[in-house]
Amino acid sequence: MAVEFLTAKEAASRIKDNMTVATGGFVKVNVAEEVESELEKRFLEQSHPRNLTLVYAAGQGDGKDRSLNHFAHIGMIKRVIGGHWNLVPEIGKMALENKIEAYNLPQGVITHMYRDAATKKPGTYTKVGLQTFVDPDLQGGKLNEITKDDIVKKIEIEGEEYLFYKTPKIDVVILRGTYADELGNITLEHEGAVLDATSMATACKNNGGIVIVQVKDIVQAGSLDPKLVKIPCTMVSIVVKTSDEIAYHGQTLDVFYSPFYNGEKRKVLSSVAPMALNNRKVIGRRGAMLMKKDWVVNLGIGIPEAVGAVVNEEGQGNKMTLTVESGIHGGVPAGGGEFGMAINPYMIFDQDKQFDFYDGGGLDITFLGLAQCDQKGNINVSKFGPKIAGCGGFINISQNTKKVVFCGTFTAGGLKQEIGEGRLKIVNEGSAKKFVKEVEQVTFSAQYAIQTGQQVLYITERAVFELTKDGLLLTEIAPGVDLQTDILNQMEFTPQISDDLKVMDTKIFDHACMGLTLE
Repeated sequence: MAVEFLTAKEAASRIKDNMTVATGGFVKVNVAEEVESELEKRFLEQSHPRNLTLVYAAGQGDGKDRSLNHFAHIGMIKRVIGGHWNLVPEIGKMALENKIEAYNLPQGVITHMYRDAATKKPGTYTKVGLQTFVDPDLQGGKLNEITKDDIVKKIEIEGEEYLFYKTPKIDVVILRGTYADELGNITLEHEGAVLDATSMATACKNNGGIVIVQVKDIVQAGSLDPKLVKIPCTMVSIVVKTSDEIAYHGQTLDVFYSPFYNGEKRKVLSSVAPMALNNRKVIGRRGAMLMKKDWVVNLGIGIPEAVGAVVNEEGQGNKMTLTVESGIHGGVPAGGGEFGMAINPYMIFDQDKQFDFYDGGGLDITFLGLAQCDQKGNINVSKFGPKIAGCGGFINISQNTKKVVFCGTFTAGGLKQEIGEGRLKIVNEGSAKKFVKEVEQVTFSAQYAIQTGQQVLYITERAVFELTKDGLLLTEIAPGVDLQTDILNQMEFTPQISDDLKVMDTKIFDHACMGLTLE
């Protein structure tokens, strides 16, 4: 069947009630904004399409009204299977209010589910998720009471436990590309990431579904470099040339285009301004001190990004390889709404292959967020009371990396500190304690980490802990803080305290560079 060239409105009209729709993108990167916007307009005008099942790996949105937020209408969706929920607050609210069926699965597992769906496998087998909230012995990834179907099962293969994730039957995928030729071949050379474009298109096309790709322009047949074509015309149903490149086809939802993200140009990294001295930088500095030359590293979103910034500021960025789960190797990962891309990457490849690398233990160390930690050492970054954040790639990465470092401030909510001259002073303590007796949801299982022999650390601006079989062991405190007042009194449990309790290096708390050297 020949590829059709339609407007976004015409493409949106092809999506019918009760279909399963999978969307590409990563945070604000590679979002087919015009197609998704037109789909919302159609629903608001016609009350169709209805009862969609929405599937996505990396969370896509701005936390307000763009990308997947276009689906946040009662009746438009009936079920969501997603990797990260933080950027779609209204859909999260619908889940908490039992208005839709809702699942949160590991991002890397969903990317592999696409690949397995392409070959019509019934499911994906993996150890990722064991002993976390996606394990059916706990919640099976279900986020509310009305979600009944078991799409995750525990099985045994040759005496070992695995999880079996049922692959979805995809009717429509909505993707983003850079150029399409007159035949419908798609390149992604100006995109900040490749993600799952090929496997998603294959999974949908092999299922007899509709593959919709939004591009910024259409060029003559035969003019595209075949090595740059990521979605061949044989896997494409509809091409949408955006009507407004600036409004709908920026490299991210906020940034129109940066040649430094896709390797077209190389940025002089010395021109990147250093971080201000604050608690984020303190945590980043302590984390950077754990790094070794030639290590392969993953940095999570948020405070962990400070580790990469510090290493670059200290002139050591060329001594190790930073990676991002979107498929980035090398360079300096971008943060905030541009997370998923990197300045000066030396490789950008498919997200499912990146998770192959991660799941197989390819990382030497990872730095991930610390939102909530309990007395056993379990971590929750995925659900907090009336808010669903989602696990994203956290479970894949945290369960399979040799050395895991959780990074976050000691408390939250109004925390104010003074940092300088080699000391830390608490000016106003945060109202919310992060070290609690029991986490609300287990995103990282300390018991599983002990079973697999991982080395696990917890770094805050005022204390460092290590995981032991008996729970947390306090090993370092910041200069200038009081052990009882500033640490123990701010925890809901009493940790073990090392007989050799150390003071964190005073250089971490000074305005000058540390003189870090990776060896």
